[in-house]
Amino acid sequence: MILSFVFGVSGLAVKVDMSVLFDTIGEENAYAPYAMAMLPVALTSFGYHHSVSSMRAYYGEETKAKYAILGGTVIALSLYFLWLFSIFGNLPRANFGPVIEQGGNVDALLKALGSVIESEQVANAINTFSMAAILSSFIGVGLGVFDFLADFFKFSDDKSGRTKTWLVTFFPPLVLSLLFPFGFVIAIGYAGAAATVWACIIPALLARKTRQVHAGAGGFTAPGGNAMISVVIGFGVLTAIFHVLSMLGMLPNFTG
Repeated sequence: MILSFVFGVSGLAVKVDMSVLFDTIGEENAYAPYAMAMLPVALTSFGYHHSVSSMRAYYGEETKAKYAILGGTVIALSLYFLWLFSIFGNLPRANFGPVIEQGGNVDALLKALGSVIESEQVANAINTFSMAAILSSFIGVGLGVFDFLADFFKFSDDKSGRTKTWLVTFFPPLVLSLLFPFGFVIAIGYAGAAATVWACIIPALLARKTRQVHAGAGGFTAPGGNAMISVVIGFGVLTAIFHVLSMLGMLPNFTG
């Protein structure tokens, strides 16, 4: 995955055109309104709350898990910006129309990039990386869901119990991915609505309740106090509203 990313993105990065990147030649000059519809997808893409308990169990204490999560987020965000820099610096905004029409699947993106990618090896590397990225996100989400389902169904922590947990965790999405091979981007958009609850609102409410019940007990405490809890809840509610408005067609929608 790392090699495919380096080879694919480097092949695009060296050809970045600043006029294309900043769209100085396009007719559209205001993209900020489209960020409202982007928030649910972004929340799902960078939501890691489903893995917090697993990270805590793996490291054995909160501080190490916190730094692991922060470090992982910084790395992922940096690579994401590099990916955006490479794609948007090569593909004019007007050429995103066919990609959007097909739900943002990788094949459509590669076809759109065909006019700027002269090397078949670079195209293959990007395709390989895209598939690896989807697979890694599948595994990453599965990590948190695995422990949650094991606890929910009271499966034992032995070979038999973990086999049951594995089947419950990975078999249903595997079947759905085979039935709907290009449904990932669509599904991640709808998942944004649920993510506002389990990644923003519920963790914030749990933190507030814990501080009320165990006030002054010491131990790990997330920074920001009650103000940060309110900000997180507000962000979750706002993102949920944007998601509903987007489904109703009431938000600006970029079509290329």
